Amino acid sequence: MHPLFMIQLYHMPISAKKILIVAITCLFCLSTAMSQVNWKNIQVLVYTKSDSLSKDGKKLFVHDNIAASAAAVQQLGKQHGFKVDVTNDPAVFTEAGLPKYTLLVFTSTNNDVFNTEEQRVAFRRYIESGGGFVGLHSVMGTERNWTWFKNMLGGTFVWHANNQVFTVRNIKPNHPSVKGVPLVWELKDECYFAKEMYPGIEVVMAHDIRTLSKKQDSLIQKYTGPYNELYPAVWYHHFDGGHIWVSQLGHDIANYTNPVFVNHIFQGMTYIASLTQKRDNKKAYATQRDTPLQY
Repeated sequence: MHPLFMIQLYHMPISAKKILIVAITCLFCLSTAMSQVNWKNIQVLVYTKSDSLSKDGKKLFVHDNIAASAAAVQQLGKQHGFKVDVTNDPAVFTEAGLPKYTLLVFTSTNNDVFNTEEQRVAFRRYIESGGGFVGLHSVMGTERNWTWFKNMLGGTFVWHANNQVFTVRNIKPNHPSVKGVPLVWELKDECYFAKEMYPGIEVVMAHDIRTLSKKQDSLIQKYTGPYNELYPAVWYHHFDGGHIWVSQLGHDIANYTNPVFVNHIFQGMTYIASLTQKRDNKKAYATQRDTPLQY
């Protein structure tokens, strides 16, 4: 450490020293874990299902970015040496099949994406075992009627502003999942808002809602809830044994060939992979999708 820092540390109150030492230790541990990701031993599942029809037969919106986002992860796999499986078939969610994956990437999934309760239980038990989850863009609209899943995500979609150029702010640049992401990032995207937000999420990037078009001010004010100038855009949390990272960004196909945006995805994947390489199926306890959560 720098000598001047050591002098300042010496003169700090004991309580302040303890807080600072814990913070430095945590950052060191995160950095060390990130550097220990051996991508050649990692297999990733990219899941792309979006329910295109409602129960009453109405056509539902399916993002046209899904193929591009899956291709971006596949390209990252080629670049860094990890295996990528891409599917929209929920039959992949079995207790026997999921453990081979270090993390699951749900990219612009929407509405109901499982066909059976057994698939939902298998997914939940994977998370409980210490599994990893990366969610992109409209993932916030996935499984809107499943409380556990919505808590795992960190919330559920309620509305988004028009696709436009606005600012996203990197409010925790020291966190490894946003290393190298601009502090002030101007991009063309949809600003997503959520309801039923889970109180345990750790926000690392935020929409600057002051930079949104004023044409939708009344709706923006309606959906910002307790937030004022900044609104959660990217977060992580450790939920029910698993490790979760969600970015609400990524509407346009062009994002997935933008090196800055692709790096944004890779940083989130790397952070999750650093935490999920040792999973334990014995820790999974759910026997149905709504088994009471063990905090």
